[in-house]
Amino acid sequence: MIPLSVDEIASLVGGKVFGDGSVTVSAPAVIDGREARPGGLFVAFAGEHTDGHAYAPQAAEAGAVAVLGSRPTALPTVVVDDAQEALQRLAAHVITMLRDRLTVVAITGSQGKTSTKDMMEAVLSSAAPTVATSGSFNNELGVPLTMLRTEATTRFLVLEMGARHIGDIADLTALVAPDIAVVTNVGRAHLGEFGSREAIATAKSELVRGLAVGGSAVLHADDPRVLAMGDLTAGPVLAFGAGERASVRVGDLALDRLGRPSFTLQHEPPPERGGKVVVTLPLVGAHWALNAAAAAAAGLAAGVALEQAAAALSTTSISKWRMELRTLSNGAMLLDDSYNANPESTKAGLDALASIEAGRRIAVLGEMLELGETSRDAHHEIGTYAATKADLVVTVGGAAADIADGAGRRAVALSDNAAAIEWLRTHLAPGDAVLLKASRGARLDQVAAALL
Repeated sequence: MIPLSVDEIASLVGGKVFGDGSVTVSAPAVIDGREARPGGLFVAFAGEHTDGHAYAPQAAEAGAVAVLGSRPTALPTVVVDDAQEALQRLAAHVITMLRDRLTVVAITGSQGKTSTKDMMEAVLSSAAPTVATSGSFNNELGVPLTMLRTEATTRFLVLEMGARHIGDIADLTALVAPDIAVVTNVGRAHLGEFGSREAIATAKSELVRGLAVGGSAVLHADDPRVLAMGDLTAGPVLAFGAGERASVRVGDLALDRLGRPSFTLQHEPPPERGGKVVVTLPLVGAHWALNAAAAAAAGLAAGVALEQAAAALSTTSISKWRMELRTLSNGAMLLDDSYNANPESTKAGLDALASIEAGRRIAVLGEMLELGETSRDAHHEIGTYAATKADLVVTVGGAAADIADGAGRRAVALSDNAAAIEWLRTHLAPGDAVLLKASRGARLDQVAAALL
């Protein structure tokens, strides 16, 4: 964060200072006192069950020097009526101060956006100092907090933007209009919230509508709903994918024995920044090739050469619980993709499992949340698909019963995570490969932690 005094922060957000207003905030803002850094700002929210102001001493002990909240604390405090609105106003102002030397890249999509964001961070940071969203902190708090991590030396800001309602992304682009907007796909994630894929497409298109003047859209050429968003901007459009409409195109895709992809990326027509490169990823699953193409396309839009992007992608690392391949003490392989799930991402995970050379392939699947009226059919569909990719389909929890029904004779239905841990400890053999996949609420990461 660029240094600002408490008095300056109060002036920017329309707040009142209690305490020493000359104190300078020089480190990022946080909403968890344990994460405060020396010189940082602690943003306190008074919730229904917990009052964040009570944690100001904890934040001070960690190094925070000031608080932004709705009542005074022992630290110098900027008191406002609405801490969230004040946080957003502060973030927007900081970016305005840095805008002439900062390129803002924003990404959204139904699945793969966090992993693609991680890849974009790798590509852009190979060229210049880059700040990116941590994990999937992509909402009305996560976006401004990420914005406030920028410094005078930052040249790229990568923002993941999520949505549960139409208008959510428009609100985020109102804080900062991106120079580059990346849309990965329109799938069935949060279908229960939106009601239809058309509504999901409308929500995702807000990122393209929110582009800065002259900004570039990076769109998935193989997804018609995404590619159509190119009509919403007068700026440049760079399409990625595997089909003929892609200007950054994946080709010659091959997988090694652990399902790790190698492929070519070709930019057509060949520009000064490179025409065709070979990429090898340290990640499991063919679907990573499209994510890499999106990241490389964003890099091209930001001025990063294709060859440089390929080199950065070859060593990229991804946020936890996303296709993490580990070898267990008994010689089995664990593919932990337990962070979240929807029908499209679950099929990608099953494809990845099937690509691994293994004695047996075991898919451990839990509930996919927020699918609305389509939930039962979607779970049955996944069970049927899983039976074509795995030797055994282990379902966890009663909500996953329709997966078991779809998997038929290959299904093993278990009651909860404890039962899944016990079953896996008993039945996994050396050379087996096991996939863990479910929505966040199923907490299959607990199963992974017990096996490691």
